[in-house]
Amino acid sequence: MALAATACSSGSDSPEAKNPAPSASADKQRELPPALTKQQALAAIDRYSQVNNKANADADTALLDSVEDGPMYAMSVSEFKESEGLTASERKAYKPWAYDTQNAQLYIPRIADGQPRWFAAALSDTPGKAPSRLAVFAEQPQHKRWEMVSAADLYGTDLPKVALDTDGYATAVAAKSNKDLAVGADQLREGVLDNFATGGQNSGKKTFTESKTSSLQIKVHDETVTQYGSQGTSTFTGATHRYGDAYALKTTDGGTLVFFSHTHTQTDAVARHGLQLNPGKDDRAWLHDIPRSSIQYTFVCNDAATVPAKSAPSTLLAYTCARTDASGPPVNSASLPRV
Repeated sequence: MALAATACSSGSDSPEAKNPAPSASADKQRELPPALTKQQALAAIDRYSQVNNKANADADTALLDSVEDGPMYAMSVSEFKESEGLTASERKAYKPWAYDTQNAQLYIPRIADGQPRWFAAALSDTPGKAPSRLAVFAEQPQHKRWEMVSAADLYGTDLPKVALDTDGYATAVAAKSNKDLAVGADQLREGVLDNFATGGQNSGKKTFTESKTSSLQIKVHDETVTQYGSQGTSTFTGATHRYGDAYALKTTDGGTLVFFSHTHTQTDAVARHGLQLNPGKDDRAWLHDIPRSSIQYTFVCNDAATVPAKSAPSTLLAYTCARTDASGPPVNSASLPRV
């Protein structure tokens, strides 16, 4: 059976790094300390790569939990789950990797006392290549360590022009319930959900200007809802989202770069009695090769968008999704025609 594409690679359109100009309000921010130093941020990224490799090689969720949190952890654990359903011959040999810290673009905000400490980075896992992913790391004070909470792939767009002061540090702004934001994280999430649910016909086209990233989400909708023709249906809808944290940085044009996440479902169903959906190997961990009359998939996704200073459409820069669940009622007979 066909699955919704999650578009998890950036292809050949690599973003080019830019050197953003200092923020006009940097002087006021200079009194605040940065969340951490640049050297500490690079060390946190290096540690993430090293521990992530060990955790992935052994499917060690406890070890992974020491370097990931929030939607990022949920997405990674789902990959472990998916692998459990594959046979030994179906599993691909794990290849160690690392983020290229020498070419990382760091966006470290100055943080006031009592505020959560976090930073963002534009990263590449290929040495010498321009960054192709936007990531967010947040401090876990109870464990005194930094963990990745979000990572989203860029698609053919320039890096966001984050405002930096003369010391190279950024300015954090509230991502939600902020009267100074033309669009907040909750509205951006609604726009993304509409891209999947309707192909961006409603809040999607009101929220976002045309971009390759937004077009990819719309393409997922367009190709998925027609995949079964007259024999079945596929629909997308928003789902309960457990990860409400969002992060935002001031950009050089007075707007913001917002990091957020969302959860959506895709429900496939046969058009009439006598047909069945046959799960594929990547569904096996959840559906166990049992034919179903309908299947609901749950996807957790990370997103990033730039919001202009004035009321105008935002630009969706990056997104990455992972299937985190699949379920549905079995059919009564395994001998029915397959969809």
